[in-house]
Amino acid sequence: MSLTAGIVGLPNVGKSTLFNAITKKNILAANYPFATIDPNVGMVTVPDKRMDTLVDMYTPLSVVPTMFEFTDIAGLVKGASTGEGLGNKFLSHIREVDAICEVVRCFEDENITHVEGAVDPIRDIEIINIELILSDLEIVENRINRIEKKAKTSREKDVVFEYELMVRIRDSLQKNVPARFLEYSKEELEILKPFNLITMKPFIYVANIKESDINSENKYVEKVCDYAKSENAEVVVLCAKIESELSELTDDEKELFLEELGIKESGLDKLINATYHLLGLATFFTAGEKEVRAWTFKRGMKAPDCAGIIHTDFKRGFIKAEVMSYDDLVKYGSEKQVKETGKMRLEGKEYIMQDGDICYFRFNV
Repeated sequence: MSLTAGIVGLPNVGKSTLFNAITKKNILAANYPFATIDPNVGMVTVPDKRMDTLVDMYTPLSVVPTMFEFTDIAGLVKGASTGEGLGNKFLSHIREVDAICEVVRCFEDENITHVEGAVDPIRDIEIINIELILSDLEIVENRINRIEKKAKTSREKDVVFEYELMVRIRDSLQKNVPARFLEYSKEELEILKPFNLITMKPFIYVANIKESDINSENKYVEKVCDYAKSENAEVVVLCAKIESELSELTDDEKELFLEELGIKESGLDKLINATYHLLGLATFFTAGEKEVRAWTFKRGMKAPDCAGIIHTDFKRGFIKAEVMSYDDLVKYGSEKQVKETGKMRLEGKEYIMQDGDICYFRFNV
């Protein structure tokens, strides 16, 4: 799946440090605005303990986890929608991602410049949100101007329908309400798809804290959580600096470090899993002696479409899918036992794939 999550925020909030940790890439992380200009794209592995169990059961020759893209986008500043700080270029990069992880600075450090002069996470969030809203408002108003005359004179059904939709979104944006907070029909979503509105994209807020706050309460984090709750958005709390250090360690060293910190799961693992689910993604597996592999699919996809993720021929010649659930495999201890207890199923073209399904696709081309 070619879905992408974009990391955004004001300059110097820890975006590039976080991206370094996520992708283990050594991109430029500098203490001045616009250290990142072109978006850095990296593939990340989705942590999934089920893979370890499958590998133990099948002892395969190769193991391929599921992955998806994170994009680090340069820091936005106030006025980005009118071109401030190369803003238009940055906004175009955000428009290309499928979900947004907004990094918010929740720590004070006199050695790290804050572009707005002081730490205030809610102000920072609102600066970013206003710029995204203004960028979408320009697109929506341009479209209204193009179709308004035709909608009012010709009364063509499709044109009127689109015009009324655009006016509804414009009115919402003018009240500083992002487009994602409105409700849409399937037909309306189809019309909106080509416009790629930024404020339609799902959001996660990433509260970046300092090392000393890793097991402590943080007044800034509390504010971010209250704000996110009002939007029904998720907050992931992490220390980008610690995550960067963790990314350099082996799995065993990482486990010991987390234990010393008193943490069960790294912030990065939480963020990757949260973003994976935010994008509406899930995982099915293929497993055997040659390979154990995880495959990413969009929730709601049917078996032939999931087969097509492996190879287009699998979809074209799809006959049936042999399916067992991961939970059944663990419960009964082996594929053979799953079959003998009647828990291995033959599913047809209308079967909706479930997270954790282990599949063998029958096809004929």
